[in-house]
Amino acid sequence: MAKITLFGATGTLGSRVLREALSRGHQVTAVVRDPSKLDAAGHQNLTVTTGDVLDPASVSAAAKGQDVLLSAVGGGDGPGHLATIEPAAKSLVAGVRALGDEAPRLIAVGGAGSLRTPDGKLVWDAEGLPEFLLQIMHAHGDALDFYRTVDDIDWTNVSPAGTIEPGERTGSYRQDTENLVLDAEGNSRISAEDYAVALVDEIERPQHVGERFTVGY
Repeated sequence: MAKITLFGATGTLGSRVLREALSRGHQVTAVVRDPSKLDAAGHQNLTVTTGDVLDPASVSAAAKGQDVLLSAVGGGDGPGHLATIEPAAKSLVAGVRALGDEAPRLIAVGGAGSLRTPDGKLVWDAEGLPEFLLQIMHAHGDALDFYRTVDDIDWTNVSPAGTIEPGERTGSYRQDTENLVLDAEGNSRISAEDYAVALVDEIERPQHVGERFTVGY
């Protein structure tokens, strides 16, 4: 059983990560802005608190004594991601770093834009992508670039497939590190539920400390 602090627990991905972690018996502290939006409130293994992912002191307070600090924070639209994702990464690292030898592992939700496609290009280089989507992709790419400069804490960045949306929990997925995971028809997709499965699997059985990995069907 791990002690997990989760930022972004009310979002599409964070809420599913929360549900998956609780279903496996982990103890979760959900750091949210509005506790009333938390579906799992009242669960015996859930503690709910408020905090600010952009404040390193708040991050440190939430992460102290925990095994894992997990961020599923998003930014809403494109400009929101640009204003949130990389600054949050820097705040998370600073907050964890301040705990020294007692620092928990840091795991953060990433994006698919910086993954490589079979033709050798990056996803975000595809023609015709709308500006808001490019902004979201590059926000996550900037955060990943920052994480890759960090060598004094244990971090992991988890990119989803090209398409991720609420769906079925199958418990199955495939992994890669830098390449978009494609199915037999050439599609890159995963349900938000199975993405959460992969993320909690990584908490329980670490395979990607100090790197990015991605999952898909």
